[in-house]
Amino acid sequence: MIQESEASEPEATRRDADVAESSRANRGWWDRNADEYQTEHGTFLGDDRFVWGPEGLDEVEAELLGPPEGLKGRDVLEIGAGAAQCSRWLTAQGARPVALDISHRQLQHALRIGGSFPLVCADAGALPFADGSFDLACSAYGALPFVADPRRVLREVRRVLRPGGRLVFSVTHPIRWAFPDEPGPEGLSVSASYFDRTPYVEQDDEGRAVYVEHHRTLGDRVRDVVTSGFRLVDLVEPEWPVWNTSEWGGWSPLRGNLIPGTAIFVCERSEVGSSPAEGRGRD
Repeated sequence: MIQESEASEPEATRRDADVAESSRANRGWWDRNADEYQTEHGTFLGDDRFVWGPEGLDEVEAELLGPPEGLKGRDVLEIGAGAAQCSRWLTAQGARPVALDISHRQLQHALRIGGSFPLVCADAGALPFADGSFDLACSAYGALPFVADPRRVLREVRRVLRPGGRLVFSVTHPIRWAFPDEPGPEGLSVSASYFDRTPYVEQDDEGRAVYVEHHRTLGDRVRDVVTSGFRLVDLVEPEWPVWNTSEWGGWSPLRGNLIPGTAIFVCERSEVGSSPAEGRGRD
């Protein structure tokens, strides 16, 4: 789980948090912590790289959105863009990205670094774009780990994609929820049920959520994708590379060489049927 420190230490717990509470808490958290986040992780992320997660898998080598030469002239929506590093890389390939984030402060960092693409401050569950506006959508640890209703987000993404459009998104690998969020040996022993979907919540002294992260099992994520009107093309679990000696929260070379830390879902907009079907799996 991605967490950063706050001035006053909140209480960490596991409890329910609905769509509105999760959105409100995470907008505030990222606004308050954007400066620290960019200071701590900005060098690793770069200003114009497209990195899918703490392992350092780069879109240059992964080509999950397709060959770089095929991105020229494509309209791309980056969801949970942060300082828009990925959008900057997409621009360099000749694409036309739009960088969207719920946090105004994160987008101020995007302005600080610079770029010629639009920045949009909005909730991923209510995208302010017309149907069929984009050829591609991408999200590197953006939005989906933090929303209470991922299907709402996925259906919105499907709506704004053109027929045949591709969505690629990365999240914390679901198996990590069974382990403590620690980079050392203490993070290698199972401490919780993988099947416990109760959200992780940090709350203030009055019980108000200030940070929320939601757990979905691997099966849940697959059902979310398929029942929201996508076809799952690939599921990538990046291995930890030898060159990466960095620690990022609970991600580390020690853990990365033993258990997966990131799951990347490569999806395409399904044209089968008139509307996404409801799944029979647990929501």
